[in-house]
Amino acid sequence: MIEFSYARAEDAPGAIRLSSSAARPKYLGGGTNLVDLMRETVERPDALVDVTGLSSDIEARDDGSLLIGAAAKNTAVAANRVVRTHFPMLSRALLSGASGQIRNMATVGGNILQRTRCTYFYDDASRCNKRAPGAGCDAIDGFNRYHAILGASPSCVATHPSDMCVALAALDALVHLEGPNGRRMLTFVDFHRLPAGRPDVETELGPHELITAIELPALPFATHSTYRKVRDRASYAFALVSVAAALDLGPDGSVRDVRLALGGVAHKPWRAWKAEVALRGQQATPDSFRAAAEAELAEASGLRDNTFKIELGKRVIEAVLSELAGESA
Repeated sequence: MIEFSYARAEDAPGAIRLSSSAARPKYLGGGTNLVDLMRETVERPDALVDVTGLSSDIEARDDGSLLIGAAAKNTAVAANRVVRTHFPMLSRALLSGASGQIRNMATVGGNILQRTRCTYFYDDASRCNKRAPGAGCDAIDGFNRYHAILGASPSCVATHPSDMCVALAALDALVHLEGPNGRRMLTFVDFHRLPAGRPDVETELGPHELITAIELPALPFATHSTYRKVRDRASYAFALVSVAAALDLGPDGSVRDVRLALGGVAHKPWRAWKAEVALRGQQATPDSFRAAAEAELAEASGLRDNTFKIELGKRVIEAVLSELAGESA
């Protein structure tokens, strides 16, 4: 049995103070991932600091940006009128994730910090560099249908499981952090790390640092956005490939601007920078969408069971962009 203390924080400074007093603390949000990992003895904290009492406000600002408290529940964010109207890809991504019961428990901060659902990570009889650095990675030669085709390394081929985070990557979100050394902000695309040689280090969080909010900058054409998730079954399944996209077309049918991110393909939510560059200024046609997808996935590399994701990813990118272009016609 894992012995641990429990304390509930009323604010961020209190949470940081409680965390700093323990050797192996963990912040507890919705608990939908952390508690599972504790049951499997993958996570072994000596202290849980409950941060569900932190801000859950969703604040629409005059400049068109949106500030979402880290303790906001996924259900509340998905149902928020401003989110549904101005950032629909985020609402759709949240509704694609897990089940209604889990969305009612899960918090925004917890969703961002959830760890991979790789079966080898959960199984302490398997070799896993993320769980035990230097142990090896059984997924590389094992069952790897759900694993990474982009940004992987010989140390780890796990994927990030979140749907919400794919939309946040596409929307240029900012992460508000607070820790013993004060407050700071990070761009969301820089918050998670690729595995390289240290897959156990997953984010840029410092010791005892805490997510306090997520900020969505104003992006007028995000009203014309969507999220599509391809999975093995219709509900409660993780993405094989997912795409979050927003498209802005000029009067002549050319792409003025675009935002694109992929899920289910990498160790972190994957911003499709190459595809965006390839699309700007091009006519919004299936051929240009396919060319952009080819550019983004040119360096993708498959394993025994997941090479199909490369072609699947290209097709989903083309389909989602074609859908958005059709709505603009």
